Order: sequence, then structure tokens, then C-alpha cells
Amino acid sequence: MIKDIKWYKVLLSYIFLAIGVLIMAMSLEYFLGPNTIAPGGVTGFAVVIDKLTSIPIYITNLVINIPLFILGMKTLGKSAAIKTIYSTVLLSLFLRILPSTVLTHDIFLSAIFGGLLMGIGLGIVFKFGGTTGGTDLAGSILNNKFPALSTVTFMTIIDLLVVVFAGIVDKKIETSLYSIIAMFMVMKVVDTILEGMGYLKSFIIITNKPDEVSERLMIELERGVTSLKGKGMYTKEDKEVLLCVVNRAEFSRVKNIVKELDPKAFVMVSEIYEVLGEGFKEI
Repeated sequence: MIKDIKWYKVLLSYIFLAIGVLIMAMSLEYFLGPNTIAPGGVTGFAVVIDKLTSIPIYITNLVINIPLFILGMKTLGKSAAIKTIYSTVLLSLFLRILPSTVLTHDIFLSAIFGGLLMGIGLGIVFKFGGTTGGTDLAGSILNNKFPALSTVTFMTIIDLLVVVFAGIVDKKIETSLYSIIAMFMVMKVVDTILEGMGYLKSFIIITNKPDEVSERLMIELERGVTSLKGKGMYTKEDKEVLLCVVNRAEFSRVKNIVKELDPKAFVMVSEIYEVLGEGFKEI
């Protein structure tokens, strides 16, 4: 039974990888490519090469990523390596078979919606354990050769060089600027998909009425409350610190309950991207 579930999850992950890669290909084919918007990475570089030499994006994607994949196999691990080559080849395949259609010549709209779609697709690919090669793999390889600089530093340098290259080839500084907008969109959307929308709020409550506050929260909101031992270093008094996580819709109710019971309570609120366990998502 466990093997069957594992087999099902593996199959599902490859289906979602294909969906993510398809969305990336649509972004390149319908928005970014036709307007020479290069939001960093190998795909961005391929967009510029297409503009400069008319070599299709799908060919450049393979020509660059496959050698990177061979060089970086040791850093990927078996499962990630398989998913990476699967996603890379699939991206070039989709770019080859999708009909060439320009949805808009407005470069600003292309940067926004191209970056949005690219971020969604890339976020799905990352979420299910794959990559499409690109700067993350190149950054890892360079970091192994030059450990003084981090992988993220190398990725940033490569992406910025691609953005600058796009402006030089297109002979417009606006192309580089719009490419930066698209790159920002990609990063924000990927972060949102991987980390969540921040619909959960974490409350840390220091109150003189911990029993009353926790009881109201547990009964009215049906949320668990954890009591932590604390000590006020100025007063030297022992305090109970309450920890409670709620969704955004319950945010105001928690504040009202605490204010009603103890107007002098000290409350800290922070945004939580993901909670695993009872009452929330399963681990």
C-alpha cells in the first residue's frame, strides 16, 4: 500500500512538473521572447540569442543546459537530476511545438504578464523538486570552483549580465529596464508559490490573565494555545507567554478577545507562511 502511494505521488509530481514547464514555455513564446525581454537565466539568454542570431530559444536552452547538467550532476542528487533533465528537455519540446503567437506588443504588459507566468511555472517546478538548469545550477558549479562567493551571488551576477546583454542587443536601455521588472515579478511569484500567501498570523501574548485568554481563544476560535515560561528581566517576575496561530479572518477576533480581557497585555503579531500539524496542513 505504501509503495502504491509513493508511486502515485511520484507520477503526480512529474505531471505537475510538466504543467509548470508548459506555463514557462507560454511565457517565453507569447510575451517575453517576441519583445526581447530577458528576465535573467538561461532562458533569458536564449531570448537574446534568438534576437541576435535567430537561433530558436528551444535550441539555445538545450545547448547550454545539457552541458551545465552534466557538470552539475554531483550537486543535484539522483532524484533532482532526473527531474532537472526531464524539465529541461520538456521546456525545449514545448517551445518547439507551441504555435508562435504574439499576444501583445506592449512591452510593459509583456514584462508584467510574462514575468507572472514565468514565476508561476518556475514556482510549480521548484515546488515539485525540479529545476530547469539555468543560473541556479551554474551558480552551484561556480561556487564549487570559487567558494569565496556564494551560489546566490553568482546567480545574481549572471542574471544581471543577461539583463544588460538584452539592452545592448536590442539597442534600448528600456529593454534592460523592462527585463528587470520581469525578473522581479518572477522572483516574487516564485517566493509566493513556495512560501505561501501569508494567510496565517502568529500571536505571542504576554498577559496577566493567561488562563482566561487561552480559554477564550480555544473555545471561540477552536485554536490551540501553547503556554511558554518567560521572565520579565526588568521586574524579575515570572510570566506566561501564550503562542497561538490563526488564519487571517480570525486576526481581529484574537485582538478583540485579548483587549477585552487584558487591555494592558503585550501582543506581538507576525505573518506565517506555512504551518504543519493539527488544525492546519498535514506534515
